[in-house]
Amino acid sequence: MSIAYDRGLAADMGLGAKLLRFNWVLAALLAAAASVGFIMLYSVAGGDLDPWARLQIVRFAVGFGLMLLVALIDVRIWRAAAGPLYLISVGLLVVVEFFGQTGMGAQRWLAIGPILLQPSEIMKISLVLALARYYDEIGPERASSLLWIAPPLILALIPTLLVIKQPDLGTALLLMAGALAVMYLAGVTWWFFGLGAALASGAVAAVFLSRGTDWQVLKDYQYSRITTFLDPTTDPLGAGYHINQSLTAIGSGGVSGKGLLGGTQTHLSFLPEPHTDFIFTTLAEEFGLLGGAGLLGLYMAIICIATISALRIRSLFGRLLAAGVAMTFFFFFAINMAMVMGLAPVVGVPLPLVSYGGTSMLALLFAFGLSMSAEIHDDRR
Repeated sequence: MSIAYDRGLAADMGLGAKLLRFNWVLAALLAAAASVGFIMLYSVAGGDLDPWARLQIVRFAVGFGLMLLVALIDVRIWRAAAGPLYLISVGLLVVVEFFGQTGMGAQRWLAIGPILLQPSEIMKISLVLALARYYDEIGPERASSLLWIAPPLILALIPTLLVIKQPDLGTALLLMAGALAVMYLAGVTWWFFGLGAALASGAVAAVFLSRGTDWQVLKDYQYSRITTFLDPTTDPLGAGYHINQSLTAIGSGGVSGKGLLGGTQTHLSFLPEPHTDFIFTTLAEEFGLLGGAGLLGLYMAIICIATISALRIRSLFGRLLAAGVAMTFFFFFAINMAMVMGLAPVVGVPLPLVSYGGTSMLALLFAFGLSMSAEIHDDRR
């Protein structure tokens, strides 16, 4: 069995001791990445804090407070809550299917008064939490057994299929990537991933063969995105418009960029969704290669600090939780950057902490709060 949390040193710590063990370096890096977003949202609005930057700053302040609160709560409580949080997240996805609001071609949001909630963002974290609890329960010696591989796959496939149905292919990919990362870190054998890759290849082939049939798997616009990814010039004014404008903006930024508020593609409305999915393109146009590399450096610093913290945790649950959060964050920004640079199909994944959006930011900060809780309450005696 794994090393379990007990009522030792971590349980007896006071508030001051917990604050000293809070990962302030990681918190500062997260704040720095979010500040890049504030600046870019200010620029996208033409040099105005409204309508996006001011609200995003408020959201980050609330999220930072939430992260601190979550980190100070004993991780054993979060471990016990893993199952209920997963079930609640799945339930919200089911509710979205019947009562969700539609935007940008997908039914992804729940309206709770003036608040629009995107349950799929919450599901990313709930799934990692549930899988960490599962592998902590069964222990690493059972991780590669066929009997014990089936439950985590079911846990991952249920929300993934619900999200695909919205449809939101980008978030579905993130859910599966995060789940597979936790499974790998838990010790699942390479043979499983080899078999999974073979099955995935067959599934991709089936997806393409289904096009135009009664059992077509993806929506027509999703097939268009794939075709455009393979050759953006096939429909430059239609399906290829977004990626072509994105590449033009990135290329025009050069090494040092055109300066804040100087992005012509952005401010002349050629660039689609410059405050959400394509905000990195705005950054690259106005601050060039140096600005893009600087943000990437910030992201990699966050990954490094989060991974080092995960490796120091003795409990299997805490280690898997912290490492799973780090890997989910990595997939988040890697897919977005690849998407806007034409290295992956456009799948509608925002840039973490930078793109405008409340649920995404709050969910990410909640996730990092969980990983910090595992670090703070880890008994290293």
